[in-house]
Amino acid sequence: MSEASTPNTPEEKPASEAVKPTPAPPPVKAPRSGGGSGLAAFALLIGLAGAGAGGWSLWQLHAMQSRDLQQAEDLQRTRDDSAKKVDELAQRLDSRLSALPSAAELDERRRLLANLQSDQQRMSQRLESVLDGSRQDWRLDEAEHLLRLATLRLSALQDVASAEALVLAADEILREQDDPAAFAAREQLSRSLEALRTTERPDRVGLFLQLGALREQAATLNPLAPTFEGQGDVLSDLAAEGDGSAWWSEWAKKLSEYFRIEFDADRNVRPLLSGQSLSQVRLSLSLALEQAQWAALHGQTGVYKQSLKQAEEILDAHFNLDNPDSRALRQRFGELADASIEVKVPDLSDSLDALQAYLQRKQAQRRQGAAAAGEAQ
Repeated sequence: MSEASTPNTPEEKPASEAVKPTPAPPPVKAPRSGGGSGLAAFALLIGLAGAGAGGWSLWQLHAMQSRDLQQAEDLQRTRDDSAKKVDELAQRLDSRLSALPSAAELDERRRLLANLQSDQQRMSQRLESVLDGSRQDWRLDEAEHLLRLATLRLSALQDVASAEALVLAADEILREQDDPAAFAAREQLSRSLEALRTTERPDRVGLFLQLGALREQAATLNPLAPTFEGQGDVLSDLAAEGDGSAWWSEWAKKLSEYFRIEFDADRNVRPLLSGQSLSQVRLSLSLALEQAQWAALHGQTGVYKQSLKQAEEILDAHFNLDNPDSRALRQRFGELADASIEVKVPDLSDSLDALQAYLQRKQAQRRQGAAAAGEAQ
């Protein structure tokens, strides 16, 4: 509302003052009208922004409704597929359930299965008992065989070391049995073991090798052949006379290989050995030493001493002891003849009898157990 149309105050003015023209508005009012248009423009912008925001919200709401509708359709389609699969699984389950046996048939099958399992368990127990008994029998038979072999080694070869190892193996088998009934057999085996451990053991192998070395030396032994040596006697004078001295010297040297003259009546005259005779004497000496080797290995004292005595006689009869080789060989024969080769081996028959008695008791107990099991069935 402008100032011209303002109402009068209660105090009325004179008429001269009433017709007085109104003053012009101050220039300040012009900017007020410009501020109103800016405010209107700003309000218009706000309205447009609000309308844009509302349109964008409506678009977003429409997009969300479209997505929800699509998700609802997908969910419905998934539900339909799941329902179809459930129906198919239900049909399969119904078909399988219809193929299953009835409760009576299941009870019958359970009863048959229980009977089969009990029979199988009983058969496995019997098989284990039979196999266990068989293994024990085999081991005990092996112990008896080892003890018999030890007895044979002692009686035939007097091999104390091998017999001790065999008896120890038999005792180890009895220890593995862990049977109190085997106490008597193990006690007797322990006695046999201690007897074997305290038995003297000569070095027969070493003696055998020493005799073999002497055989090789005897094979190369040669007799000491005499040679003609002139010492100013008649024969040497005749050999030096005339132009035939060289011929006579060679003839005397050759003749001395077949004949010799001994002026010592106290000494025994031994025939000269050459060719086949020397080979035969060497062979006889080698055979005597070979027989001594066999006797040394087998502990035959009589045969051993007799063989070495025979070798000494051959050496004394056919070889000259003035030869250093013959003399040394003769000395070695005398040294080896005093060697001890015989062993007083212990008797293992008591241990073998105790083991056999234990085996018989085990077999009798096993037969009684088998008979009782057969009666129980």
